[in-house]
Amino acid sequence: MTPLRDPCDVLGIGANSIDYVTVAPAFPRPEGWFSKMQIRRHLVTCGGQTATAMAVCAKFGLRARYVGAVGADENGQRVLADLPRHQVDASGVVTRDGRNQFAVIVIDGETGERAVLWDRDPSLALTEDDVPLGDIAAARVLHVDDVDQAAAIRAARHAAALGIPVTSDLDRMTDRTADLVDAVTYPIFADGLHEKLTGCADHEEALRRLCRPHHRALCVTIGQHGAVALAGGRFIRSPGFKVEAVDTTGSGDVFRGAFIHALLQGWDIERILCFANAAAALACTGLGAMAGIPDLEASLALAASRSSFVQPGSPEA
Repeated sequence: MTPLRDPCDVLGIGANSIDYVTVAPAFPRPEGWFSKMQIRRHLVTCGGQTATAMAVCAKFGLRARYVGAVGADENGQRVLADLPRHQVDASGVVTRDGRNQFAVIVIDGETGERAVLWDRDPSLALTEDDVPLGDIAAARVLHVDDVDQAAAIRAARHAAALGIPVTSDLDRMTDRTADLVDAVTYPIFADGLHEKLTGCADHEEALRRLCRPHHRALCVTIGQHGAVALAGGRFIRSPGFKVEAVDTTGSGDVFRGAFIHALLQGWDIERILCFANAAAALACTGLGAMAGIPDLEASLALAASRSSFVQPGSPEA
């Protein structure tokens, strides 16, 4: 019998990273003025899809638990030390021989757009046997990414059998991606993946093709343009918020963390998307993934600048 863990609001199973973030005057090019540039800013910070989403959930007041693997190197130890500082329960993290996942991120200092070069030791891969069934049973929401898809699928199916909703971070195409989409409750796609899965570039048509009876909502994040979703047969467009972008790294992870927070408040899909877009936009005004997570109050205030967003606690809520 699988032992039960202490309850939590959200359990995240997936990837973490140490990010070496460098702000340059522009993207490097092989010739001319941009082949050699002085660095404007440099930061070493924790990131990774699921670890960052859990840090967002914790900062927004949820009891967040993270399960993943770290390396036995200095970077792995940094992740283990940093997650608790973000109020994330890291007691389920395992340490593996080898180096921790890391990314070299180059930021265009003029636009905030970034290029990511990453590496992950194969020893960090989570298998189906690594899925913590007791942790899943103790959570109100499960969140998975698509880095270790076999483990994510098993976890999602187990949660579904228990009636626990599953949110997701889906941004790559493999032979198991369709299975993972079918396993989760809330498929949240990076833009472009819907077309790879269906052959259809139109967001609405692609989501309708992908929708299954158990899906409560399907969503595509579309950068500065916000997000679109299909929920209850309705197609919804939720525009993004205009900000002065410093670094877009982690904005999608922040979107998902904010999505989970709003979901657990019982909000409707329009409010969920508006709030998640606001949090993601504010994340772009800071440097680094976890380092750039915005405050809950600031995210609510930006969302409330839209007349369609009803503030929690107001008579209309």
